[in-house]
Amino acid sequence: MSEALEELAAQIEAKLPDAVTGHAIAMGELTLHSAPSDLTALVEFLRTDRRCQFSTLVDITAVDHPERDKRFDVVYHFLSMYQNQRIRVKLAIRDDERVPSICGIHPSANWFEREVFDMFGILFTGHPDLRRILTDYGFRGYPLRKDFPTTGYIEVRYDEDQKRVVYEPVKLVQEYRLFDFMSPWEGAEYILPGDEKEGSK
Repeated sequence: MSEALEELAAQIEAKLPDAVTGHAIAMGELTLHSAPSDLTALVEFLRTDRRCQFSTLVDITAVDHPERDKRFDVVYHFLSMYQNQRIRVKLAIRDDERVPSICGIHPSANWFEREVFDMFGILFTGHPDLRRILTDYGFRGYPLRKDFPTTGYIEVRYDEDQKRVVYEPVKLVQEYRLFDFMSPWEGAEYILPGDEKEGSK
Protein backbone atom coordinates (compact mmCIF):
# COMPACT_ATOMS: atom_id res chain seq x y z
CA MET A 1 0.00 0.00 0.00
CA SER A 2 2.77 2.45 0.96
CA GLU A 3 4.63 1.72 -2.29
CA ALA A 4 1.52 2.54 -4.35
CA LEU A 5 1.03 5.79 -2.41
CA GLU A 6 4.70 6.74 -2.82
CA GLU A 7 4.36 6.08 -6.55
CA LEU A 8 1.21 8.25 -6.70
CA ALA A 9 2.94 11.05 -4.79
CA ALA A 10 5.93 10.90 -7.16
CA GLN A 11 3.64 11.10 -10.21
CA ILE A 12 1.72 14.10 -8.82
CA GLU A 13 4.92 15.91 -7.81
CA ALA A 14 6.43 15.23 -11.26
CA LYS A 15 3.41 16.74 -13.05
CA LEU A 16 2.88 19.64 -10.60
CA PRO A 17 6.32 20.33 -9.12
CA ASP A 18 5.46 23.88 -8.04
CA ALA A 19 2.09 23.03 -6.49
CA VAL A 20 3.27 20.27 -4.13
CA THR A 21 5.76 21.37 -1.49
CA GLY A 22 6.02 17.96 0.16
CA HIS A 23 4.16 14.80 1.07
CA ALA A 24 3.76 12.27 3.87
CA ILE A 25 2.12 8.87 4.28
CA ALA A 26 0.36 8.05 7.54
CA MET A 27 -2.42 5.64 8.49
CA GLY A 28 -2.57 4.33 4.93
CA GLU A 29 -3.31 7.76 3.42
CA LEU A 30 -1.24 10.15 1.35
CA THR A 31 -1.02 13.78 2.47
CA LEU A 32 0.13 16.44 0.02
CA HIS A 33 1.39 19.79 1.29
CA SER A 34 0.65 22.82 -0.85
CA ALA A 35 0.39 26.62 -0.75
CA PRO A 36 -2.89 28.58 -1.06
CA SER A 37 -1.80 30.08 -4.38
CA ASP A 38 -1.50 26.58 -5.91
CA LEU A 39 -4.58 25.02 -4.34
CA THR A 40 -7.07 25.32 -7.20
CA ALA A 41 -4.61 23.97 -9.79
CA LEU A 42 -3.79 21.01 -7.54
CA VAL A 43 -7.44 20.21 -6.76
CA GLU A 44 -8.41 20.44 -10.43
CA PHE A 45 -5.54 18.11 -11.36
CA LEU A 46 -6.49 15.60 -8.66
CA ARG A 47 -10.07 15.57 -9.97
CA THR A 48 -9.34 15.25 -13.70
CA ASP A 49 -6.08 13.32 -14.03
CA ARG A 50 -6.76 9.72 -15.15
CA ARG A 51 -4.32 8.29 -12.59
CA CYS A 52 -5.97 10.24 -9.74
CA GLN A 53 -9.70 10.80 -10.37
CA PHE A 54 -10.30 12.15 -6.86
CA SER A 55 -13.76 13.32 -7.86
CA THR A 56 -15.40 13.26 -4.41
CA LEU A 57 -14.73 15.97 -1.84
CA VAL A 58 -15.28 14.29 1.53
CA ASP A 59 -14.52 17.13 3.94
CA ILE A 60 -12.75 20.42 4.57
CA THR A 61 -11.59 21.23 8.08
CA ALA A 62 -8.87 23.15 9.90
CA VAL A 63 -6.53 22.78 12.86
CA ASP A 64 -5.42 25.66 15.06
CA HIS A 65 -1.76 25.89 16.09
CA PRO A 66 -1.61 29.27 17.92
CA GLU A 67 2.10 28.87 18.70
CA ARG A 68 3.05 28.84 15.00
CA ASP A 69 3.59 31.78 12.66
CA LYS A 70 1.40 29.94 10.14
CA ARG A 71 -1.31 29.38 12.69
CA PHE A 72 -3.80 27.22 10.77
CA ASP A 73 -3.69 24.03 8.76
CA VAL A 74 -6.58 23.90 6.28
CA VAL A 75 -7.16 20.24 5.45
CA TYR A 76 -9.02 18.77 2.45
CA HIS A 77 -10.02 15.10 2.14
CA PHE A 78 -10.76 13.60 -1.27
CA LEU A 79 -11.90 10.16 -2.40
CA SER A 80 -11.36 8.40 -5.71
CA MET A 81 -14.01 5.73 -6.12
CA TYR A 82 -12.37 4.83 -9.46
CA GLN A 83 -8.99 4.06 -7.87
CA ASN A 84 -10.34 3.14 -4.41
CA GLN A 85 -7.96 5.63 -2.78
CA ARG A 86 -8.14 8.59 -0.45
CA ILE A 87 -5.89 11.63 -0.38
CA ARG A 88 -5.42 14.59 1.93
CA VAL A 89 -4.28 18.08 0.92
CA LYS A 90 -2.94 20.34 3.66
CA LEU A 91 -2.21 24.09 3.58
CA ALA A 92 -0.41 25.98 6.35
CA ILE A 93 -1.62 29.59 6.51
CA ARG A 94 -1.18 32.70 8.64
CA ASP A 95 -4.02 34.20 10.65
CA ASP A 96 -4.51 37.00 8.11
CA GLU A 97 -4.06 34.85 4.99
CA ARG A 98 -6.94 33.97 2.66
CA VAL A 99 -7.57 30.67 0.91
CA PRO A 100 -9.08 30.40 -2.59
CA SER A 101 -12.50 28.77 -2.69
CA ILE A 102 -12.78 25.47 -4.57
CA CYS A 103 -16.57 25.78 -5.04
CA GLY A 104 -16.02 26.14 -8.79
CA ILE A 105 -14.37 22.70 -8.89
CA HIS A 106 -16.37 20.97 -6.15
CA PRO A 107 -19.75 22.66 -5.52
CA SER A 108 -20.07 20.65 -2.29
CA ALA A 109 -17.23 22.80 -0.85
CA ASN A 110 -19.75 25.59 -0.32
CA TRP A 111 -20.99 24.54 3.13
CA PHE A 112 -17.64 23.05 4.18
CA GLU A 113 -15.91 26.38 3.57
CA ARG A 114 -18.66 28.23 5.40
CA GLU A 115 -18.22 25.91 8.39
CA VAL A 116 -14.45 26.48 8.47
CA PHE A 117 -15.07 30.23 8.27
CA ASP A 118 -17.65 30.07 11.07
CA MET A 119 -15.56 27.92 13.42
CA PHE A 120 -12.04 29.25 12.72
CA GLY A 121 -12.49 32.65 11.01
CA ILE A 122 -10.59 31.57 7.88
CA LEU A 123 -11.65 33.56 4.81
CA PHE A 124 -12.15 31.95 1.39
CA THR A 125 -11.80 34.25 -1.63
CA GLY A 126 -14.25 33.69 -4.45
CA HIS A 127 -16.83 31.96 -2.26
CA PRO A 128 -20.36 32.75 -3.51
CA ASP A 129 -21.92 33.29 -0.06
CA LEU A 130 -19.38 33.27 2.78
CA ARG A 131 -21.36 33.72 5.99
CA ARG A 132 -21.82 31.85 9.25
CA ILE A 133 -23.58 28.51 9.02
CA LEU A 134 -23.60 26.98 12.54
CA THR A 135 -23.58 29.93 14.95
CA ASP A 136 -26.19 32.66 15.34
CA TYR A 137 -26.24 36.09 13.67
CA GLY A 138 -23.99 38.49 15.55
CA PHE A 139 -22.01 35.67 17.19
CA ARG A 140 -18.65 36.95 18.44
CA GLY A 141 -15.47 34.92 18.00
CA TYR A 142 -14.63 31.58 16.42
CA PRO A 143 -15.41 28.57 18.66
CA LEU A 144 -12.76 26.12 17.42
CA ARG A 145 -9.83 28.49 17.87
CA LYS A 146 -7.82 27.42 20.89
CA ASP A 147 -7.97 30.89 22.44
CA PHE A 148 -11.79 30.86 22.47
CA PRO A 149 -13.10 30.49 26.07
CA THR A 150 -14.93 27.24 26.78
CA THR A 151 -17.87 29.20 28.22
CA GLY A 152 -18.10 31.52 25.20
CA TYR A 153 -18.74 35.25 25.52
CA ILE A 154 -22.53 35.41 25.34
CA GLU A 155 -25.24 33.47 27.16
CA VAL A 156 -28.56 32.88 25.40
CA ARG A 157 -31.67 32.18 27.44
CA TYR A 158 -35.43 32.60 27.30
CA ASP A 159 -36.63 35.42 29.56
CA GLU A 160 -40.05 34.62 31.05
CA ASP A 161 -40.79 38.28 31.88
CA GLN A 162 -39.87 39.63 28.43
CA LYS A 163 -41.30 36.55 26.66
CA ARG A 164 -38.36 36.39 24.29
CA VAL A 165 -34.81 35.09 23.90
CA VAL A 166 -32.23 37.42 25.44
CA TYR A 167 -28.46 37.65 24.98
CA GLU A 168 -26.29 38.44 27.99
CA PRO A 169 -22.55 38.40 28.74
CA VAL A 170 -21.51 35.14 30.40
CA LYS A 171 -21.33 35.42 34.20
CA LEU A 172 -19.75 32.58 36.16
CA VAL A 173 -21.21 32.38 39.64
CA GLN A 174 -18.70 31.40 42.32
CA GLU A 175 -20.50 28.18 43.30
CA TYR A 176 -19.97 26.82 39.78
CA ARG A 177 -16.23 27.39 40.08
CA LEU A 178 -16.03 25.07 43.13
CA PHE A 179 -16.32 21.53 41.89
CA ASP A 180 -16.44 20.01 45.38
CA PHE A 181 -19.92 18.58 44.99
CA MET A 182 -21.01 15.41 46.77
CA SER A 183 -19.81 12.27 45.08
CA PRO A 184 -22.55 9.83 44.04
CA TRP A 185 -20.80 7.27 46.24
CA GLU A 186 -21.09 9.34 49.44
CA GLY A 187 -24.66 8.27 50.16
CA ALA A 188 -23.70 4.61 49.97
CA GLU A 189 -22.63 2.42 52.88
CA TYR A 190 -19.33 1.72 51.19
CA ILE A 191 -17.17 4.86 50.65
CA LEU A 192 -14.35 4.65 48.15
CA PRO A 193 -10.97 6.10 49.19
CA GLY A 194 -10.77 9.78 48.25
CA ASP A 195 -14.54 10.33 48.41
CA GLU A 196 -14.55 11.41 52.08
CA LYS A 197 -15.28 15.11 52.59
CA GLU A 198 -14.00 17.04 55.58
CA GLY A 199 -16.59 17.17 58.33
CA SER A 200 -18.85 14.57 56.72
CA LYS A 201 -18.28 12.10 59.56
